[in-house]
Amino acid sequence: MNERTPDPEPPRTQRVVCSRCGKTADSLPVTWTCSVENGRRMYLCDTCAREHIRSIESRLDSSWW
Repeated sequence: MNERTPDPEPPRTQRVVCSRCGKTADSLPVTWTCSVENGRRMYLCDTCAREHIRSIESRLDSSWW
């Protein structure tokens, strides 16, 4: 009854790659954008997201831009 609850496992860091330019990061920066296309999760770095923000907000498929 007085057993200590085990600590949760620390989050695993996973390398993230921008789907447009290939830029990598050790963990997901808060400035990056995430989208799901055809059931696949894709990440855009802050530079690519800024460059294509109108297309992203218009929900155009990334093949269009």
